[in-house]
Amino acid sequence: MHDTAPAVWLFALILKDMIRHALLFVHFSSAVVWVGGMFFAYFCLRPAAGRLLEPAQRLPLWQATLDRFFRFTAAAVALLLASGWSMLLETGFSRAPIGWHLMSFLGSLMAVIFVYVYGFAHRRLRGHCEASAWPAAASALNEIRRLVAVNLALAVCTVAAAAFSR
Repeated sequence: MHDTAPAVWLFALILKDMIRHALLFVHFSSAVVWVGGMFFAYFCLRPAAGRLLEPAQRLPLWQATLDRFFRFTAAAVALLLASGWSMLLETGFSRAPIGWHLMSFLGSLMAVIFVYVYGFAHRRLRGHCEASAWPAAASALNEIRRLVAVNLALAVCTVAAAAFSR
């Protein structure tokens, strides 16, 4: 009779490792979508649109761009949090490096800010653009801009927490 226990144990280890790598891929990819999109919007699109377009063209462009970006971002944030928490829970809170706890806290804070931006500030921007209320739309966009700047700063801290954790 052959003992299959070592083969089953080896398969379980390989499967666990594959799942961990898949979670890391989802986690990193989601962060790239979210943070990369914020960086592009803040440092590339914002200055170009401000220089080339009048408010009646610039603000609807932002509203349409953010409509699309925020749908992708909502999925990325959900996947980022789910994958991060899954890895943290699998490792165990007491065994996880302090950097992981910091990353979890900062990522959660960033997600709360995103929910506010998407659920409230962006809706105001859309409503003001639909009403052609350009000063009010500009104010809503400025609020989004400030909060994106906060999230970009938090993202730098989150990446540092990830890079320096052991």
